[in-house]
Amino acid sequence: MSEIIHLVATLVARPGQEAALQAALTGILAPVRAEPGCLRYDLHRDRDDPARFVMLEIWADAAALEAHGKAAAFTELAARFDELLMTSPDLRRLEHLA
Repeated sequence: MSEIIHLVATLVARPGQEAALQAALTGILAPVRAEPGCLRYDLHRDRDDPARFVMLEIWADAAALEAHGKAAAFTELAARFDELLMTSPDLRRLEHLA
């Protein structure tokens, strides 16, 4: 039986790269949302720290999330992480309780 995956990804922009990171993240929303098994892919920015972006993601199962990691939209963004991000993205898989 497949299990729905809830994921929170936090990305922190390098100083001066906030707008570029926001544009890059906004640019992948439509193609990622069209990926098989993507149930939710929403972009947020921290109100207290405009360099911190948070993606709230829900995937139908682990296979869909794995395929997302190999899809063009994500791999093209990931190729720019050194340029755009202070550190590697913080990825948290959540257990949905209620």
